[in-house]
Amino acid sequence: MMFTPAELLEINKLLTPEHKIVILTHYNPDGDAIGSSLGLKHYLKAKGIHAEVIVPNDFPKFLKWMPEAKKVLIADYKRKVASDLIYDADVIFCLDFNAPSRIGILGDWLTNSRAKKILIDHHQQPEKFDFVYSDTVIPATCQMVYHFIEAMNDENLVNNDIAECLYTGIMTDTGGFRFRSTSATTHRIIANLIEHGADPAMITSNTWDTNTVSRLHLLALILGRIEVVKDGKVAVLYLTREELKEYGFQKGDTEGFVNYGLSILGVKMAAFFMEDLYEDFIKISFRSKDDMDVNQFSRKYFNGGGHINAAGGKSYESLQGTIETFKVKIEGEESL
Repeated sequence: MMFTPAELLEINKLLTPEHKIVILTHYNPDGDAIGSSLGLKHYLKAKGIHAEVIVPNDFPKFLKWMPEAKKVLIADYKRKVASDLIYDADVIFCLDFNAPSRIGILGDWLTNSRAKKILIDHHQQPEKFDFVYSDTVIPATCQMVYHFIEAMNDENLVNNDIAECLYTGIMTDTGGFRFRSTSATTHRIIANLIEHGADPAMITSNTWDTNTVSRLHLLALILGRIEVVKDGKVAVLYLTREELKEYGFQKGDTEGFVNYGLSILGVKMAAFFMEDLYEDFIKISFRSKDDMDVNQFSRKYFNGGGHINAAGGKSYESLQGTIETFKVKIEGEESL
C-alpha cells in the first residue's frame, strides 16, 4: 500500500537538491519501466532536484521518443559510470521490480549501496527495502508514481513531460486500457494526464505505429504456425534464434506478439517462447484471462513471475524441449 504519512515525511526530507538521487528499473525495460522512471525524474526536476535514470540494458527504440529518454544511462554500455552513481547515491528509487535479482548487473550494486532505497512497484512478493509502496492491484507502476505525486501534494507540478511519460507506461502496461486490472481510477488519472498535456494520438502513434518490415515478417511467421492446445484454451507461439537473425531482429520487435495468441476465440492463456539471440536460454511470455494465474504458473515451472494475467519466465532446455515441458504442465493445470 501507499507509504504512511510518517514515511512520506521522511522521504520528503530525503528529496533535496543536495542529495544524489538515482532511479533504477528492471532488466529489459518496457513502457511502464521507462515511463515511470522518466516520469519520476521529471517530477523531481520540477521540484528542483536532479536524478539519474539507470537501466541494466538497452530498451526498444519505440520508447526513445519520450522526453529525456536518450539521457537514460544504460549500464551495459557504461558499467563503471553506472556503478559509481549507485554506490555514491544518497537515495535510490526502485521502480517496477520487486527484488534486486530482477535488475541484472545492477542488483549487487543496489544491494551494497549505502543509499536509502525506495520501492514503488506492483509485482507480487516484494523483498525488503527501506520504504515500500507495493500494490499488486494497480495495473502500472506509472499509475503508482502518479499516486505518489498526489500523496506528496504535488499534483500542481505535473507538467507535459511528466504527463507524457506516465500516460505511456499506463497505456502499454494495460494493453491499451483493456486488461481487467484497468480501473475507473486508472481512467481518471489518464484524464488528468491529458489535461496536463499528454496527447493520446501522438503517444499512441509514437509508441505503437512503429512497425519495421522485419517485425512484420516475424509476426507473419508466428501467426502462420500458432498451435492451440488443451481443448482450444491455450495458444503456443515461438521463434527460433535463426529466424530472429534471418529477419534482422531488433530489441522490441516481438513486443506484444503473445497477445495475438490470447486474442483467439476461446483461448484463456497464451505462451510465447523465443530463443535468446546471444545466450543459451529460452525467454517466455505468458498472458491469460480471468482467473488463470500465470504468475504462479511461471514461478512454479519456469523460474519467473509477474502478475496474475501477465508474467515472464525462462528455461534452459532447448526450445522444443521447453515447449514440450510446457504442454505437459499446462495439461495438468486445473484452473483452465
